[in-house]
Amino acid sequence: MSLAKIPLAGVIGSPIAHSKSPQIHGHWLKTLGLKGAYIPLHVEPEDLRQVLEAMPKMGFIGANVTIPHKEAVIEIADIITDRAAMIGAVNTITFRADGKIQGDNTDGYGFIENLKAGATHWVPTDGPACVFGAGGAARAVISSLLDAGVPEILLANRTRVRAERLRSVFGNRVTVYDWSQAGTMVSHASLVVNTTSLGMIGKSELRVPLDGLRADTVVTDLVYAPLKTTLLETAEAAGCVTVDGLGMLLHQAVPGFERWFGARPTVDHETRLAALR
Repeated sequence: MSLAKIPLAGVIGSPIAHSKSPQIHGHWLKTLGLKGAYIPLHVEPEDLRQVLEAMPKMGFIGANVTIPHKEAVIEIADIITDRAAMIGAVNTITFRADGKIQGDNTDGYGFIENLKAGATHWVPTDGPACVFGAGGAARAVISSLLDAGVPEILLANRTRVRAERLRSVFGNRVTVYDWSQAGTMVSHASLVVNTTSLGMIGKSELRVPLDGLRADTVVTDLVYAPLKTTLLETAEAAGCVTVDGLGMLLHQAVPGFERWFGARPTVDHETRLAALR
């Protein structure tokens, strides 16, 4: 069947040349035999509204949004999903047939799906989750963990006031620790999550004492460059189950792809290889 228009999607950011999303979506389009294209779009903040309003006229059906635009889209979109409103950021846009721009956030979904795939024994209700960081990624992680049934979030951020701000959003299931005490959270947690950029190539290491790690603790890092961060290496050495951050990137892409191109892709070994090329 020939299409009247080739459906287009892309990822909007500044910078954007580093993004792995075009490799992921391109792989799915090819393996599923679908017509369509997914391209990186470098857009400066001052041009964002104008670009989003023009994209449907160019044949775009949707887009992913990354730094620095995820919060700004909240003000531009006509419709915001509840989870995007709770997180305060949008990472997935759909240009609807009625002309409206819909903003969603699939980061929390991607995080939980990655955990389920990488730590099959993890049960959310087993115990508290220790979270390092209080930025946009932390909001998505905390929201999804509380929805999944985690009883308590132990939260530490280098700037305590930002962690306190998240406690005011998510309520008394969040307990805030000083960054200097972050290591003490680890021994109380059944899940440890790094949502900061610490440990990423070119950034400082995550210098939090990890002596409290137990063999039954699940440890995951949102950083995926390198794939095995020092945090994950240390956790592995302590006998913990570890989950790298690449899977979150892959799983968060699934709902948008399905919405735009009409087929649900599978996150498998080949998808990981496509992202790493």
